Amino acid sequence: CSSDLYEDHFDDANPWNRVQDYMDKKTVLPVKIEGVVNGGVIVMVEGLRGFVPASKLSLSYIENLEDYLLKDIEVQVIDVDQANNRLVLSARELLKEKEKAARDAQVASLKVGTVLKGTVETLQNYGAFVKLNGLSGLVHVSQISQKRVKMPSDVLTVGDEVEVKVIGIKDGKISLSMKALEEDKEKAEEKAEKVVIPKAEDIGTNLGDLFKNIQL
Repeated sequence: CSSDLYEDHFDDANPWNRVQDYMDKKTVLPVKIEGVVNGGVIVMVEGLRGFVPASKLSLSYIENLEDYLLKDIEVQVIDVDQANNRLVLSARELLKEKEKAARDAQVASLKVGTVLKGTVETLQNYGAFVKLNGLSGLVHVSQISQKRVKMPSDVLTVGDEVEVKVIGIKDGKISLSMKALEEDKEKAEEKAEKVVIPKAEDIGTNLGDLFKNIQL
């Protein structure tokens, strides 16, 4: 029994077992970047030297790894190899989760019917993707204009600033329309035309009729 206790204590005291446990449980570890090496950075975990590859440090390409020196980051263990003294960590998955959570919150705050300004990001045969404050939505080719559009590139260019209306949100995907704004504008103009302002002489006549019926 005492040998079992000793074995458990020994296992727990072994930092390699602890980092293996961190990997199994996907534990989030706050670490400081201690050094920069070829292809990545060095951090210390449980007294062990861990390697974070440059590709696992950020969601985008890193121009200069030196910029990360002494930065505090959060990582997870992705590879443990005690025999070869190899401990590999990654920040990428955590950053992806944070980015997704931020995007989901932004999408949840969007309402159908909202009118926004955005920039044409990419053009496909089926429509145009428009960037809106960090989000991306699709203007389907049928929603670009009231006039028939064969190819989005016939009327739009990447980088164009456009005004769009949110017409649908499903499974985190945002559907946008430029055509709906044209229709809204036409309806507003039609409504304005229907409002007839009475002429001055009509107002005078109406007042005269009104006084005629009043017994003084």
